[in-house]
Amino acid sequence: MSEKNPTRRDLMRPVQLLGFALIAAIFAGIVTLVSMGVLQEGRPGQDVDQQLRAWAVGGIVAGITFIATLVIMALLLLVIDPAQVAKPVDRGLLLDPEDDADARPEGDGDRGAAPPRGH
Repeated sequence: MSEKNPTRRDLMRPVQLLGFALIAAIFAGIVTLVSMGVLQEGRPGQDVDQQLRAWAVGGIVAGITFIATLVIMALLLLVIDPAQVAKPVDRGLLLDPEDDADARPEGDGDRGAAPPRGH
């Protein structure tokens, strides 16, 4: 990844996608545990059953988040044309090719920018 312009294949390695899904799952699990009050100590009405239920719900939420993140990212990767996988990425992926500031004629400085086409 020390290349100046990495290819899309370099940007979409499976280990990185799994790592992103794992981080999202851990975050969702921690938020669930905190919202269910696991980290609070000394609550008089809270027993072991409620603690175990909170840990179980946190694990379920983390698992669902991990699987959902992987499925969504896999579906988004299906959108990419396989011919473009080997091309280097040298600019933003969502920018229109006509939006280059260098390609604009110099006489259009007083006019506002044209609305994007095809949207």
